[in-house]
Amino acid sequence: MNFNNKYWGLQVVFVILVIFFMFYNPIICILIIGIALLLFAFCAIWFVNNLNKNGIESTGKIVSYESDDEGYKTPVIEFTIAEGKTFLGKPYIHGSSDLDKFRTYNRNINKAVKIIYNPKSPEKFMLKGSTNGFVIFFLIIVGLVFIYFSVINLMDHNAVF
Repeated sequence: MNFNNKYWGLQVVFVILVIFFMFYNPIICILIIGIALLLFAFCAIWFVNNLNKNGIESTGKIVSYESDDEGYKTPVIEFTIAEGKTFLGKPYIHGSSDLDKFRTYNRNINKAVKIIYNPKSPEKFMLKGSTNGFVIFFLIIVGLVFIYFSVINLMDHNAVF
């Protein structure tokens, strides 16, 4: 999900808090990161559920794949909305794995894929039936583990460590 433009003030506050607590008490820093992971996961769940309920299903085609700085590949998809306007972009939420760094997806170019897009802002779309659920589940588990261990440590029950 793209939080870069809309919540930049919140991101600045988050970074300042993490840096402050990194020196004051690193366990609180881990707690903050765990809470942030849970918030991000719940925002992703809300987005996916909202799109599944109110979104419009369409067919698009994979035009290419873009690699980020770390080598993870994301499909660039072209699709037409009900009003006849054509959009080209990457899914708003997409999960990649380490295998994406080594795979070539040339056989998927020009392949038709099902998408669901937001009728109010069609640039916010996702692949239908994609494995976003695993990525969201993983974020929830990691967030809960961070919160659990930080709370245990803050309560001075250091038997875990």
